[in-house]
Amino acid sequence: MTFREDAVDTFIHGVFEQSKQQIRAFPGCMHMELLRQTNNPHVLFTYSHWENEAALNDYRASELFGHTWKKTKVLFAEKAEAWSMEILD
Repeated sequence: MTFREDAVDTFIHGVFEQSKQQIRAFPGCMHMELLRQTNNPHVLFTYSHWENEAALNDYRASELFGHTWKKTKVLFAEKAEAWSMEILD
């Protein structure tokens, strides 16, 4: 997620800190952390592990996600990207 430079602290302290425990406790969430790109401090990533795709989709359809996403997307400088991946080795 690429945030406006003036919005990074708002996201970290006003959105992420308020929702991280609820997301981590969401059924099927096995791990979730916030990462920052080292050479571009207004680019952040959430990295999460879910039991399966159905659990992730349940989260994406939840009121928690909708509420959090609404507060997050207004802070972006660029369109957000999301990737789902599988472990190969």
